Amino acid sequence: MQLPAGSLTSAYLFPGNTCQGFLKIIMTTEKNIIGSEFSGNSTSTFNSYNPATGTDNEYRFHHATEEEVNQAADKAAAAAISYFSKSGAEKATFLETIADGILALGSHLIEVCTSETGLPAARIEGERGRTVAQLRMFASLLREGSWVDARIERAVPDRLPLPKADLRMMQVAIGPVLVFGASNFPLAFSVAGGDTASALAAGCPVIVKAHGAHPATSSIIGKVIQGAAAKCDMPDGVFSLVFGEGSVTGMQLVKHPSIRAVGFTGSFRAGKAIFDAAAQRPHPIPVYAEMGSTNPVFILPGAMKDRGEAIAAAYAASVTLGVGQFCTNPGLLFYRKEGDTAFPDLLKDAFGKTSGGVMLAPGIAKSYRDGVASHLHLEGVQLLAEGNAPADSGSNTGTPALITTTAENLARYPALADEVFGPASVVVPVHSKEEMLAVARNLEGHLTCTIHGNENELPEYSELLLILQQKAGRVVINNFPTGVEVCSAMVHGGPFPATTDSRSTSVGTAAIFRFTRPVCFQNVPENMLPDELKNTNPLHIYRLDDNVRTNSSVI
Repeated sequence: MQLPAGSLTSAYLFPGNTCQGFLKIIMTTEKNIIGSEFSGNSTSTFNSYNPATGTDNEYRFHHATEEEVNQAADKAAAAAISYFSKSGAEKATFLETIADGILALGSHLIEVCTSETGLPAARIEGERGRTVAQLRMFASLLREGSWVDARIERAVPDRLPLPKADLRMMQVAIGPVLVFGASNFPLAFSVAGGDTASALAAGCPVIVKAHGAHPATSSIIGKVIQGAAAKCDMPDGVFSLVFGEGSVTGMQLVKHPSIRAVGFTGSFRAGKAIFDAAAQRPHPIPVYAEMGSTNPVFILPGAMKDRGEAIAAAYAASVTLGVGQFCTNPGLLFYRKEGDTAFPDLLKDAFGKTSGGVMLAPGIAKSYRDGVASHLHLEGVQLLAEGNAPADSGSNTGTPALITTTAENLARYPALADEVFGPASVVVPVHSKEEMLAVARNLEGHLTCTIHGNENELPEYSELLLILQQKAGRVVINNFPTGVEVCSAMVHGGPFPATTDSRSTSVGTAAIFRFTRPVCFQNVPENMLPDELKNTNPLHIYRLDDNVRTNSSVI
């Protein structure tokens, strides 16, 4: 069905749905989604913005009022037990229905998303595929069921000197979760993104605070989830979507007593403020904030000698991918300077071939330019190379910048190691293996760390690998960190300040454990136990039965 210009779909468009093909034109101003209802009581509104043209889009939105935020939180609290009680198969169908609905939106979603992000259609299409894939990945996890980590220790009533009770443990949902949509991934880290998918999979109702950089995209996806909840008979309040400023609407939700955990992707300043507010609550809650990283890259001498030109070209491409607006763009590079090496010239040439582009929002573009300027104002810091300015070098664009300094200056000015969100990187030569190890030890936490070395020299630098395991959630060898595979083995996290909890990941099936907690059932009768813990093992899941991993029943 062709959508009228200026409309946002509020239909589900699900294959097999009796409402298939139904379409409702957007009202003059789009409303917040509060469970199964729409609400727009505020007179404060804002427009979607097109960073490529520098003009407002026609889509307009109500900020959520304090009352609407409370309604969303209260509905989520009321839905929590009912939703948690749904079977894994029922929750899996819910996630799959959301995935089907996103695909059914077709080109309209792509057109709206590109109009308010400046991202190319191919990038959005790829991100849509990732969003759908991670929803289905969690659905598969739920259908198999062993993720709950069920553990059974059977009673030993005649044990001396004291009898042993019957003890059974599994992971259960933590409760309503607040998710902040990310600026740089309008689909994969936003309304139906990884945080929402993993929280819903865990059995938690979700409230999403939409990002102001892509509200129309958020609204479209929010209505798909709302429709999927209705189609799958999920409780009212299992999902809500609110619009507003993070410092107002977001913070109101962070402090609301019904919220039990927070997922966030964004800047260090905002993430730390959320973390601090959650810690100061009368009942503190966990905040899983991914706050940025410079993703250091270490180039060993042999690799630099054997394939320096290829490494320089790939590094420049990785730094500038997506105009540097990925969480894993590398922003620091260390290389061994031995004699009159040509590596800096190779980097300079490769970087000079890159091009800038439109950034996601005016504030992001300004912060990028200010960050580069701040680095270059420091003593002993120089511009090594600059990429080509975008054809339209308006106020919402960024031009690649390659900066160089010394290891001594890096220690003197720690801000040089901080993320500048955009296509910039700092290159630092070191003069010995010992100096390379020293700079590695002085690093703070990052999402990724990378080593390039040849087969013979990597064993010599095994200590570097050990150090970097303590500095990042993902260690990369002879590759580049941009590109985060959505799979069970992926870790997208890292020590502070990359994240607020280095024990977690926001990508991969292990992300579900951010939104669960263990509960032990002692001497609970068989007919009152969850199916996951019953003797007969009706779900046929793998469990730890008296320390033996098995999917058999316990009779």
